[in-house]
Amino acid sequence: MKRFLTLSLLLASMLTYTQAAEDKFTMTSIDGKQIHLVGTEKGIVFDEYKGKVVFLEFFGHNCPPCIASISHYNSLQKKFGDRLAIVAVEVQGLDKGELQSFVKEKGVNYVTITQEDAGNFVNYIQTRAQWEGSIPFLVILDTQGEVQLVQAGMLPEEALEKAINQLIK
Repeated sequence: MKRFLTLSLLLASMLTYTQAAEDKFTMTSIDGKQIHLVGTEKGIVFDEYKGKVVFLEFFGHNCPPCIASISHYNSLQKKFGDRLAIVAVEVQGLDKGELQSFVKEKGVNYVTITQEDAGNFVNYIQTRAQWEGSIPFLVILDTQGEVQLVQAGMLPEEALEKAINQLIK
């Protein structure tokens, strides 16, 4: 019985370790920067953006509301600077070169990543947030990496600015 209990505890600790290892991700932006993140019980901690409000958006290059959001995000990134990090993952299949051209054409001033360079993170969000693929899809994280808002569909710039102001206080 003692041997069975020890084996059970060992197996349980291995499963816990395996689950924790699966919650660590590395994504690579279109400009080659690696972004390291860890899924936590309450959200997602981005190693490179600790202490900042993070907007994590999943968008598409053929999505009119997604394209309309770009000017809002550019404005907010400019206004809040180092207090805000915007990370956008393109999920309609652009490769790195195509996304680089899109970003240049649209004047995007925040971090963008192809779905391919996001690795398993997109699947993780689909499961964790019960996201069914509608875009734009936004997750707002506070300065501690805790999820404060999950939104399918576009939000007005004023609502986004209000959220940031509340979270940086």
